[in-house]
Amino acid sequence: MKLLNTPQPYRMHLLSTCAFLGVFGLAIPTYAAEEPRPVTAEDYYDVVTLGDTQISQDGAFVAFVKTTVADNKRSRNSNIWLSKNGNAPFQFTREDSDFSPVFSPDGQSMLFLSGRDNGTALYRISALGGEAQELLRLEQGSISSVAIHPTGSELLLNLRLDPSIEDPTVKAEEEDDAADVTVITDAVYKRQGGYLNASKSGLWIYDLEDKSLTSLTGNTQWNEGSASFSPNGDCITYASNRHPQANDGYFSSSIFVRCGDEERELATPVGHASSPVWTGNHSIAYVYRADAYAAPDLQHYDLTIDAYQVLAESMDHSPSGLQYAENALFFTTDDRGSRTLQTVNLNQGGYRYVAGRGMSMADVAISANGNLAWVEHNETTLPRLVSANSVDDIERNNTQVVSRFNDALQAQLDLAEFEVFQAENERGDILDVFFLRPLSVQQGQSYPLILNIKGGPGGMWGHQWFQEVQLMRARGYAVVFTNYRGSSGYGHEFSDQVRLDYGGADYRDNIVALDAALERYTWLNKDRLFITGGSHGGFLTNWATTQTDRFRAAVTQRSVSNWISEAGTQAFPPLSMIREFGGSIWDNYDYYWDRSPLKHADKVVTPTLIIHSDGDHITPIGQGEEWFYALKANDVDVELVVFANEGHGLSRAGKPINLVERLNRIVDWFDRYNQ
Repeated sequence: MKLLNTPQPYRMHLLSTCAFLGVFGLAIPTYAAEEPRPVTAEDYYDVVTLGDTQISQDGAFVAFVKTTVADNKRSRNSNIWLSKNGNAPFQFTREDSDFSPVFSPDGQSMLFLSGRDNGTALYRISALGGEAQELLRLEQGSISSVAIHPTGSELLLNLRLDPSIEDPTVKAEEEDDAADVTVITDAVYKRQGGYLNASKSGLWIYDLEDKSLTSLTGNTQWNEGSASFSPNGDCITYASNRHPQANDGYFSSSIFVRCGDEERELATPVGHASSPVWTGNHSIAYVYRADAYAAPDLQHYDLTIDAYQVLAESMDHSPSGLQYAENALFFTTDDRGSRTLQTVNLNQGGYRYVAGRGMSMADVAISANGNLAWVEHNETTLPRLVSANSVDDIERNNTQVVSRFNDALQAQLDLAEFEVFQAENERGDILDVFFLRPLSVQQGQSYPLILNIKGGPGGMWGHQWFQEVQLMRARGYAVVFTNYRGSSGYGHEFSDQVRLDYGGADYRDNIVALDAALERYTWLNKDRLFITGGSHGGFLTNWATTQTDRFRAAVTQRSVSNWISEAGTQAFPPLSMIREFGGSIWDNYDYYWDRSPLKHADKVVTPTLIIHSDGDHITPIGQGEEWFYALKANDVDVELVVFANEGHGLSRAGKPINLVERLNRIVDWFDRYNQ
């Protein structure tokens, strides 16, 4: 392992100067200059989250959803807020279950979904305010997305319901004598949340004048998504997987265009074409992958000649939230610990960085005239809404902070930025190592270190609001993590390295990061090391304790302990597992079992807290129970904490009271052994 003394990456903060903000008339609140206090788990209750950013076509209005923890600490309230011409936002809807705003083409009204009045329905409200009018309430199925025709005359709805339902606004007849039974025939038969039913995601047209609802794609057995009108409203594009093995999890998707009653499948290459975006009345951009493990392309299809061209080939950054404005495409992507904005010029091809280093940009919205709004956050900046008049303004750091809901809380908290340095693994890959010093480091003292392992193996950690590590810091621990091989944001070849090497490349990279931190910060106590991680990070936590006894205690969360039982009980179908593991259990049994921590559990001596949820269908509860059984059988100090009625996303979207309890239990367990 080589420790590289490289400078910390350039941090681009999209916060404008006070003088600049004053030009727009925003009052900047000031807070009492009190000594910042350590973070607590309970601070989660006061954090405001933002999302669902939308911007009117003329750029005058920005709408977003503000979410807060409810007084009962078991649910969340969501309201739509509005900012006009860059001014301070105001609450626009008054119920506590409003979300998914969509501006009308003329900007004079807004559609949104709401759980008010006993059930989710679609509403319309004037941009000037007033009472919201209920437009459509389904008695069967649910509304997934809404697009508005350019004339404002009709809506394109994505509805999830049983394909046999002819009118979802009519209640289904109840059968009192029906048995409580689920019949499963497809390999894709469950998801996080439970078993799937016969519902499919189809397209419907809702006429705003005569209030009629008409199925567009008919009694489909497939799922359609990413649907939108062409700029002139004559056609609709959408993506759908219609491969014969679609319901078995076959990796495939095609782009379709419907003009009137005629449906046309675009002649894209065989593979997975998705996320279609109109770039004109006769052209569409989309993301393409040749297979599940191929690097993505951005392709552009000309409907007039029925042919495509490649705009960006074998990309090292995976596009998300693809949008079009002013002859350019925009997308966000994982980028070496940041979530950045990138752009593609349609005339030139390729792609380039726009903004976001040192930050995480999310929910980016772009108007037809190039105005932008987005949510951003990092390890010392709680979520806030930011806007800019153009891409050029963003690149000149000429941006405007629109919302300041979290400023008061942020001012109270003692937060620290990550120290980022680099280390080299045995293959020569350069790893970014993220390090957080404990609170109040005193010269001559030594401090414990927590290795916190991210999930995945895809995805990325970095410059994002991450209360968990700030809490660990506040309780006296240093924290280290890395985006190990398999992570996104470091190039396609890097992300592909962990395939068929679970517990190999991923484990070694985490140990490289741990040892690099110990070498760099000599005041860390090598005898007071701790480890935790969730999902794939939970698997690696289990795995690490079978490989070494150097950790004083471990907390494993929503983990995998046995790849054989995991394969047969979780939500991913056989085709997915075969791709990921190089064959089925019968084809490649030795790999499944050899890389299962359960096989090596007799080597574990590390006291372990197991955190799992009984509603987890990604790593089902049996994985935690098997690990508990194994450690008990081998006389290891172990506790199993089961969160009832929670799923795999407990740490991000669980009931707030349970989410906070989880945070406290992690650090309390480490405190027990930090003596």
